[in-house]
Amino acid sequence: MCAVKAVKRRQTNRREILLEAAARRFVEDGYAAASMRDIAGDAGMQPGSIYYHFPSKEELLVAVHEDGMRLIAEAVTAALARVDGKTPWDRLETACIAHLSVLLTGGDRIKAVMRNVPLENHPSRSNITKMRDEYEAIFARLLGDLALPKGTDLHTLRLMLLGAMNWSFTWYRAGAESPERIARKFIVMLRTQLDTGA
Repeated sequence: MCAVKAVKRRQTNRREILLEAAARRFVEDGYAAASMRDIAGDAGMQPGSIYYHFPSKEELLVAVHEDGMRLIAEAVTAALARVDGKTPWDRLETACIAHLSVLLTGGDRIKAVMRNVPLENHPSRSNITKMRDEYEAIFARLLGDLALPKGTDLHTLRLMLLGAMNWSFTWYRAGAESPERIARKFIVMLRTQLDTGA
């Protein structure tokens, strides 16, 4: 392996370790109480070295947030690619299962995304908003493919479904019910009320 690739891989690994350490601190201590010194220590780095990768704690939070959103989006996209040709309701259920599986069992990076949001005026907030909008567009398309009663407000339906799934993060207890079972129950409730069978 050439020296450039080796250095790049080490830098990537360091960044991954930092993201994981930061997410854990943000979850356990809260964003305000988490210190860059503690995060660096957890990552096995000198306190000053963390600033080579992230110039501030807020930049680190933004990176954790973007990474968590990427993980959820990739999981849903991959799951949908495996069920091509299924019915629209099956595809929506598949997306919900993938979303909840990552959300509820994805570890500290996902927990940090749900509990900590970068400040409204941060320059990277627009990028996070764009990522969120692109992700929600997946569900907008899936809901748009369903045979629903005339006049169904798809915008509100999308917000309701994503809101219900995301809120499950606050009450979910591992071992009580699987993310897959919760997702299927959500879809059954929706389908019972909305499926016209057209």
